[in-house]
Amino acid sequence: MRVAANGLAIEVDDRGPAAGEPLLLVMGLGMQLLGWPDELVDALAARGFRPIRFDNRDTGLSQGFDQLGVPNLPAAMLRWMLRLPVRAPYSLADMAADALGVLDALGIRRAHLCGASMGGMIAQHLAARHPDRVASLTLMMTTSGSRRLPQPAMHVRRALLGRPRSADPDEIVAYLERLLHVIGSPGYRPDPQRQRERLQAFVARAWRPAGTARHLMAIVADGDRTPMLRQIHAPTAIIHGRADPLVPPACGEDLAHHIAGATIDLVPGMGHDLPIELLPRFADTIAGVARRAGAA
Repeated sequence: MRVAANGLAIEVDDRGPAAGEPLLLVMGLGMQLLGWPDELVDALAARGFRPIRFDNRDTGLSQGFDQLGVPNLPAAMLRWMLRLPVRAPYSLADMAADALGVLDALGIRRAHLCGASMGGMIAQHLAARHPDRVASLTLMMTTSGSRRLPQPAMHVRRALLGRPRSADPDEIVAYLERLLHVIGSPGYRPDPQRQRERLQAFVARAWRPAGTARHLMAIVADGDRTPMLRQIHAPTAIIHGRADPLVPPACGEDLAHHIAGATIDLVPGMGHDLPIELLPRFADTIAGVARRAGAA
């Protein structure tokens, strides 16, 4: 269903149970709400949550910003390396306001919050700026954006900035398979058929690379969120792969160091994805930090 959130049309999947504790799931760079596997949503519902997925702006079936054009990513990265300001079509703070608007549209005053990758960056903004709306916080495979932290290797950057050989859906799926092989979990390689079917569903639903480029600009422009982390007071759990090649594990450890009372689960063999074998572990971690919020 589509809701009006922060003045935009945002696609939402709110599958209940209605009596469960609301849990807002915020997905990452260019990823649709389908990036949260159904198996994880079901596991969270079984643990008493009301999982709510949504397409970020410029992604999936939510409102786009193609009128703002396609950004020049190489020029933006050069400005970032030279420590010059980077201007983005919109900000991560804007995207956090979208997430808050989803809660408002659903009549939810306070919710648990889980963000993955860029979604974790958005979640940092939401938890710091609106602490009364966030009951607990789970940050998955994400970062504060500090320049002190390790960066992805060059071959990982090249994979992230790559593109399909053509606009043919099969070529897009093949490109995504190559990308996910580079950044995914070496200890939990996916079943190829299941992965292909999921990617085919993603591409058939929406393929919006210009929106992904604008997301990346928002990340680059956001800078270092370390000072913001001191404003996060919700019980916080951090989940990070020890084998994450895109957001190295030191980034998760840095978050745990700067967010008061945060716990961290560094998962061996996990890269920058959500392996099906680890979904029960993720659901247990989210449920555990929610229990800490209830006991506070």
